[in-house]
Amino acid sequence: MTGVADVRLVDVTKRFEDVTAVDRLSLEIEHGSFFALLGPSGCGKTTTLRMIGGFEQPTEGQIYLGSTEVSGLPSYKRDVNTVFQSYALFPHLSVFENVAFGLRRQGVRGATLTGQVNEILRLVGLEGMEKRKPRQLSGGQQQRVAVARALVNKPKVLLLDEPLGALDLKLRKQMQLELKGIQHDIGITFVHVTHDQEEAMTMADQIAVMQRGRIEQLGTPSELYETPSTAFVAGFLGVSNLIPGTVSGPDSVRLRSGPEVRVRPDALAGRTGEVAVGIRPEKIELGQGQANSLDGTVVEEAYVGVSTQYIVETGCGLLTVYRQNASPGLNGAAPGQRLTLSWSPESTFVVDSLEGSE
Repeated sequence: MTGVADVRLVDVTKRFEDVTAVDRLSLEIEHGSFFALLGPSGCGKTTTLRMIGGFEQPTEGQIYLGSTEVSGLPSYKRDVNTVFQSYALFPHLSVFENVAFGLRRQGVRGATLTGQVNEILRLVGLEGMEKRKPRQLSGGQQQRVAVARALVNKPKVLLLDEPLGALDLKLRKQMQLELKGIQHDIGITFVHVTHDQEEAMTMADQIAVMQRGRIEQLGTPSELYETPSTAFVAGFLGVSNLIPGTVSGPDSVRLRSGPEVRVRPDALAGRTGEVAVGIRPEKIELGQGQANSLDGTVVEEAYVGVSTQYIVETGCGLLTVYRQNASPGLNGAAPGQRLTLSWSPESTFVVDSLEGSE
């Protein structure tokens, strides 16, 4: 660990004519971390990545790589490499020559060149493929060549722009784990842009959830999932039940058209007045086992393999409940059935009021 962050953005703004794509963004990315910029289309995540890489220059603000300010420098003068969704491999060059390209430009030759290329190909699982052309490779193998080519120069930071977007689901999940393993082995800082929350949570140590050119919340995957700070973050990372209510005590909220429920003492974080209480679907039990409860009627049931999903109508609106299918014949619930839902105060988070939106 070094004392200086590998990437630091200070009040960075990017405007395209009258559109503000990135709005006074400040951010520090620690050395050796796998960092994800996550958000919907148009949130500014790709523009932020392109500014770190030098493909765009900020309208205002500073960008540092280590202790060096690079705001005005073009991409080739920055110690970063980028892997794009399109891979951008040279079709006429072999795998070996695609990976060696950057080293040759730096004047590396002979046994040193061969050794470095072979080492990185081994790391990304492409041993024995050196002589093949890109067209003879699968999508996942082409992806690995692009990563190897970007890593062979040992940049300070590797930028990944939706790198798995072109792959099918099964291969994408496999590559998520492989990229995380490569990052772990090589120890270089990875900055990854994606709109896929599952991908970000699988791969990243830290995630910045972006909306409208700003960071809504920054944290570890578990922090963002268990304690989202806004309704947007709660809804963007997985499914959330959000119920409007009013703060009624240091650890309690009275649900609108419902009972009073308890929350973790730190969940309110000084909030008063109108708020929304959040519970993830898998944290709700069918039955009265926990301190917080709501009565309702099952209106829908869907078996989705790992779990069964129930939609339950309550006085506070429709709630989604997931029940793990841990053992065959587990007693569930059927549409039309009246039951009590319960959940623990520990599993209850609080976000700002939904501003009148139900």
